[in-house]
Amino acid sequence: MTESPRRRQLLDAAQSVLADGGLKGLTHRAVDRRAGLPEGSCSAYLRTRQALQAALAEHVAGQLLADVDRLADRMRDADEPDGVDAALELFQRWLDQRELLVARLELTMAATRDPGLAQVLETHRVRLVEIVDAIVTAAGKEHGAARAEALVASYDGILLAALLKPDSEHRSFLARSMDLLGTGLAGPSAT
Repeated sequence: MTESPRRRQLLDAAQSVLADGGLKGLTHRAVDRRAGLPEGSCSAYLRTRQALQAALAEHVAGQLLADVDRLADRMRDADEPDGVDAALELFQRWLDQRELLVARLELTMAATRDPGLAQVLETHRVRLVEIVDAIVTAAGKEHGAARAEALVASYDGILLAALLKPDSEHRSFLARSMDLLGTGLAGPSAT
């Protein structure tokens, strides 16, 4: 869905509010304040708390998915079948944009109790698994949906663990973890 500039402003503010204060802090008023807009602006676009959370899940997951889509395109266009360095750059950028990852984690936890939110995130996850499967296939590795799904889940875990480390350790932790993961789950060449 294409977002209007105002809706995007509100969702960017909501992402920031969620990352700073968790789901309990995500209110229409807090979003209005963070966006620097008059009270009632957020509720004019997203009437209920549930609508706000669903739109925010779509917004956050959409940003991450777009980044992975661009990574896959870049790898295909540059003939970089082994995109470890490109993926490392992407993950480092996400860690530098901590709010995006933290918001996604908060929404993922909320989705365990909210089927509607779970459906929004699952739709994006299915697409993400398809992209990862295509990347692994292009790299000439053994592949399949189950392997791609395990890779996605493993990358999620690596990113979560990295969030808990000091900034100065992010890159080395990511490189080491992705190398270990690549030799395991990414599998041998399909030839």
